[in-house]
Amino acid sequence: MATNSKATTDLPGEPELREMIAKLIGSPPEDVPPDGNLILLGLTSIEIMRMVGRWRRAGFPVAFEELASAPTLSDWLAYLDSLRAR
Repeated sequence: MATNSKATTDLPGEPELREMIAKLIGSPPEDVPPDGNLILLGLTSIEIMRMVGRWRRAGFPVAFEELASAPTLSDWLAYLDSLRAR
């Protein structure tokens, strides 16, 4: 996997986001389903808030409500893509 020197300041792509979520829910990345409810899989609102805070500090206007209202990998990727397009 190629590394990006700006990985800590960029919004994650699919592999990075999948790995980030997998670590938080204690699952292998390949077991994070694209359309599974991440909250039901064990992701907490505190963990979502921490991710949002990290991305906001990096300058991205990520909204907690957007992630919490559609807690799937697919929905999060679409939302993050929409932020990149701004």
